[in-house]
Formats: sequence, C-alpha cells, structure tokens
Amino acid sequence: MNSKLIPWIFVWIWSTGFIAAKYGLAFAEPFTLLMYRNFLTLLLLFFIIHVKKSPWPNSKRQFAHLMVVGVLIHGVYLGGVFQAIQWGMPAGLSSMVIGLQPLGMALMAGIILKEQVSKRQWIGLIIGLIGLYLVLFDRIDLTNELLFDGFSIWAVFAVIASLLAISIGAVYQKRFCNDMDLISGTWVQYFSALLLCAFISVFFEAGDIAWTKPFILTLAWQVLALSVGAIFLLMTMIKQGAAAKVGSYFYLVAPLVTVQAWFLFDETIGISALAGIILISFGVAITTSRNLFKNIQS
Repeated sequence: MNSKLIPWIFVWIWSTGFIAAKYGLAFAEPFTLLMYRNFLTLLLLFFIIHVKKSPWPNSKRQFAHLMVVGVLIHGVYLGGVFQAIQWGMPAGLSSMVIGLQPLGMALMAGIILKEQVSKRQWIGLIIGLIGLYLVLFDRIDLTNELLFDGFSIWAVFAVIASLLAISIGAVYQKRFCNDMDLISGTWVQYFSALLLCAFISVFFEAGDIAWTKPFILTLAWQVLALSVGAIFLLMTMIKQGAAAKVGSYFYLVAPLVTVQAWFLFDETIGISALAGIILISFGVAITTSRNLFKNIQS
C-alpha cells in the first residue's frame, strides 16, 4: 500500500468507529460489546499469526509493555468513548473531545519520550482547550440536573479519560513497543484489553446482548475494519513517524464524524460548538505544522 494513502484511509475508517459504537450500543452494554469485539479480534489475529508465522515477544518485559498499551488504547480509550455515548453524549461531540488527541500526544511525547514541547505546541494546546470549552459550553444547561443537555458530567469525564488513555498509549507504544512484531504485538494488546473488558462486564454490567442482524453487521465492521484494519494502520503510522506527527491526522476525524452523525442520527451542533471545532482544528494545525505557524507570524 502507498504510504501516502495510509493516513487518509486510516482517518476515514477511524471516524466510523464513533458511528459504529452508537449503533452497537443499542444492542449491548459498552464493555460487554468490547469484550466480544476483542475476543473475535483475537481469534482472527491468531489465524493471521499462524499463517504468517509471526514471532511472539521473547521476554516478559515485552509482554508487559504490550499489555500496558493494550489496556490504554483498546480498553480505557474505547471503553471511555463507548461509555460516554451510552450515557447520552452524542457521537459527534465525543469525537470533538478526542480531537484534542494530537495535542495530548505532543505533551505526552515531551514527558515520556523527552521530545521538546515548543512554544508553538503550547499555543496550539491553549487554543485547542478554548475550542473544547466552546464545544462543551454549547451543551451546558444550568437548569438541568445533568448539567449538560442530554447527558451527565460523568460522560465528559469518561471521554476525557479516553483522550488521556490514547494519548499516553500511542506515545508509550512508540517508546517501548516500536520494534516488536506488529501482528503478534497487537494480539497481546487485545488480550490485555479483553481481560479488562471482561472484568468490567462481569462485575458491573448485565451482559445481555440482542443478537440481531444490525448488531452482527456492526460487530463485524468493528472487528474487521476497526480492530484489525485501523489499528494496523495506526501502529504502522506510529512506527514510521514521530508521535506528534502521527497525531496530526486525528484533527480530521471530528469533522468527518460530525457530518456522519448529522446524516445518520440527526445530531446537530450550534454556533458555539462549530467555533470550537474550528479552534480545535486550528490548535492542532499550529501544533503540527511549522510552515503554518510561520505564515501566521508573518
């Protein structure tokens, strides 16, 4: 595959994850859905590993690093997004919050990888946070005990936990797992995520699933396109480029999700939220593009 096409294919597939989550959550609880998704993904990856004869990690330390990434990216990140949507947060709005992920990666790269966080990146972070405030402000309802229109503040906490998890997880992957086999390494990551999701499903959810045709099709898309296809593309991008550069593509996800959610679920956004999306995208662009920042200064 042409390496230049990978980011664009990834962005489109990744954006469908928020839509697929909303569809799937009509038939199953968040971590129960993720438990089945992870289990089926493990079966598929195990078959691919057998065919390709991919080498397994050769030390307990490698296994441990991979399991940490798995818990963060496939467990906490996805679980937080799914739970936020289950608690009423619109799919488009959750994607806007996750749209700050490039800024989170830039900061985490500075902390974990000792990559320098420049003045430009700090400016981008501030602009992005202002954009996030505008996005959430559009939904604030002080007359409602939920605080936000249609969902509670717990949904906000859940999606912010997701943001932190994928930011840390992507940088941790770059730091500790970059030289490991992509397929077998991903299997180990999903295995650790399965353990987390199974624990939460068994002890905190009813575990009921409505095995309808729409649910099966949604689950199949989540496994084949998202859990396997998109994750392989993401890990390939992380392996090929700097952490902050990889994160720059995420700013395209929120606009795509917003359009899809409007078309499929009639989710609408106000002027404040629209301004927030623009600021978040602008903040990410400043963070990841030296040329743009130079043009602004001139």
